[in-house]
Amino acid sequence: MSVEIIIKIAALGIVVALLNQVLKHAGRDDQAFFVTLAGIIVVLTWLVPYFTELFSSMQRLFGL
Repeated sequence: MSVEIIIKIAALGIVVALLNQVLKHAGRDDQAFFVTLAGIIVVLTWLVPYFTELFSSMQRLFGL
């Protein structure tokens, strides 16, 4: 896992947190929820290749 992905996730987390706070103070709680949900979905899509690589490595390691 490279350091790039960690920096990307941290940057997205900061942006989502700021947007979340701004939207909550503006009284748009539903939109703040969807921004947070979208941030989680984006991070999970970034991590899918790493999960597949992990599982394929586990299969090779244990010979399954």
